Amino acid sequence: MYLKQTTIKNKTGLHARPASDFILEAKKYKSKIYIRKMENDSEAVNAKSIARLLSEGIVMGDTIEISADGPDETMAVDKLVALVETGFGE
Repeated sequence: MYLKQTTIKNKTGLHARPASDFILEAKKYKSKIYIRKMENDSEAVNAKSIARLLSEGIVMGDTIEISADGPDETMAVDKLVALVETGFGE
């Protein structure tokens, strides 16, 4: 398992378009990928599921942990963290 933490920078957080962009990137990888909102110490959820991702209510300023387990786990986490850190182009 490989994991990293990052902070949400875009104004809308992981809602609608940014969440869709995140999931499209996550689905490129064979590894199981999870996301966890650190502020409320919640459990990690499937980062390839739009319903689970939106249910987390991740907003600007939240710290998240992205983790992956599988053959391409390092690349998956690094690419997803990089996507978050771009602010999804907002």
